[in-house]
Amino acid sequence: MKLLFIHADFIEYQTKKKTQIAEEITENLKFQRAEEVLVVFTAIEREEQDLPSKATMLASNEIVDVFNKVKADRIMLYPYAHLSSNLSNPETAIKVLKSIEKKLLDDGYEITRAPFGWYKKFEIKCKGHPLSELSRDIVISKDKQRVSKAIAAEKKLKSKWYVLHKGVLTPANEFDFTKYPSLKIFYNYETSGTRTNSSEPPHIRLMKDHEFVDYEPGSDSGNLRWYPKGTLIKKILEEHVTNMVLDYGAMQVETPIMYDFEHPKLSKYLNRFPARQYIIKSEDKEYFLRFAACFGQYLMNHDMTISHKNLPLQIYELTHYSFRREQRGELAGLKRLRTFTMPDMHTLCKDLDEAKKEFIEQYKLSMNWMEDINVKYDVAMRLVKEFYDNNTEFINNLVDLADKPVLIELWDQRFFYFVMKFEFSINDALNKAATLSTVQIDVENSERFDINYIDEKNNAKHPLMLHASISGGIDRNLYALLENEWMKMQKGVKPMLPVWLSPTQIRIIPVSNEQLRFCLKLLDEFEKCNIRIDIDDETNTLQKKIRNAEKEWIPFIVVIGKKEVQSNNLTVRVRNMRGNQKKFTTKELIEHVQNEIGNKPFKQLSLSRKLSKRPKFR
Repeated sequence: MKLLFIHADFIEYQTKKKTQIAEEITENLKFQRAEEVLVVFTAIEREEQDLPSKATMLASNEIVDVFNKVKADRIMLYPYAHLSSNLSNPETAIKVLKSIEKKLLDDGYEITRAPFGWYKKFEIKCKGHPLSELSRDIVISKDKQRVSKAIAAEKKLKSKWYVLHKGVLTPANEFDFTKYPSLKIFYNYETSGTRTNSSEPPHIRLMKDHEFVDYEPGSDSGNLRWYPKGTLIKKILEEHVTNMVLDYGAMQVETPIMYDFEHPKLSKYLNRFPARQYIIKSEDKEYFLRFAACFGQYLMNHDMTISHKNLPLQIYELTHYSFRREQRGELAGLKRLRTFTMPDMHTLCKDLDEAKKEFIEQYKLSMNWMEDINVKYDVAMRLVKEFYDNNTEFINNLVDLADKPVLIELWDQRFFYFVMKFEFSINDALNKAATLSTVQIDVENSERFDINYIDEKNNAKHPLMLHASISGGIDRNLYALLENEWMKMQKGVKPMLPVWLSPTQIRIIPVSNEQLRFCLKLLDEFEKCNIRIDIDDETNTLQKKIRNAEKEWIPFIVVIGKKEVQSNNLTVRVRNMRGNQKKFTTKELIEHVQNEIGNKPFKQLSLSRKLSKRPKFR
């Protein structure tokens, strides 16, 4: 299929004469005009005759992707046979065009379709910006992307679902979810078989409105641009999880982002991991971009000399960046990306007992992380049945630590390199789930990569390995936070990020310019105490300044008038406090904010302290 996109001020067409293959149309379709429109000139090709449904899905995804990038108001689908010399039969063309129109209508897009098989005159006014003219070539007859055997195995994977609670394993379809609606949503999502969204997740609007993150039209889908406030949140999350892992005892390293497809050990591992790769060429060789830190850390471990005295041994990397060629229909804001930041730790253990001990400690670390970002989560464990049967006490201990029912997936045989993993998962506003924290028990890769340690008898042995991401993808954590706050908004609760992650923690609003000097003095005093603070010195009314601070979810808003200057007592609007307003001295407010932040990392916001000096990013 060939697609030519024109972002236009308007398009206007009028039918003139029907051909022998023209579809029958109503009078209102003989003339149409659409403004602020993405026009999609479309040629359906012969290859689509065998797979019209797949053609519909791929074309719809491409149209939505371009529509979001150019920010059009509506879509017009315009049949245009001149784009190809390899056209499908008319029946397929009409079927696919109608299917695309219906799918996009069902997904909430405003779309019209010009009739097929008619001679038409048309006028169009192209906007002329860099993205106003784009083309796409959709090929569905063959898959050009390398797909690992693990992906194929995952599609054939047969498993049974249970809920484990207080030592009792109950088939999931018999469990009473009445008191656990979140777990029910998670279970339904896991067994639904689809990862695509029927509508836009709310966090996408929030991430744009707050100028945190946005789509990057100049890059591949799933590669985003981060504005200063979003970058700040991301860096603080990265530093916090890194501090947790280093305090736990891990050694931080850096490894390359690309690896040789023909490397004998790496190529075997690729087929054991369910991920699609980006492929790049250098000279006469093909390389893949890493989707985790596994490759570099495995090769590093292989070259190390490791004694039993060194175990357990943890190696950690914050991967800037990891790459996965996720399917376009599954890409959704910050939830599922093609380029993302993943904290990745691997732990070598001498035996299963040591691996289970470390697993519990990393499970607790992950619980601490979820508590720090303050989002509700469910727990899943995925296990080979034989491993479950042989380790029930260990698994029950993990469930007891969670202190709530846990979703259990059991496989009759091992498809992947691990025998067990846990996942901490959140539900979003569309009742879709996403994993954050996870740890796996790997029983294959130390042998595959010939990783050894020297035991007490001077013999070389293969250790067991844990894969851990204590936080999960950093980008996805912001998705979880924003979705969580949107759902609170629907219940009438004021949304806000945790104070330690709020880009501006205190906003000072002078009543007039007379108080500006005092406000600047206050600002310096708070900044010395590692508190992010800014001042609204713009020429808006006081009420508008307060409304703007509320829209930004500022945790503490301080209005400074003559009374505050004279008394040095501050009247503070506290966002997460019932009653909203409270009196503080400067010292008391500093102590209160520092107490809210606790031991979390501090980073300075890379924007001017004065709002009047800040540019708009959208």
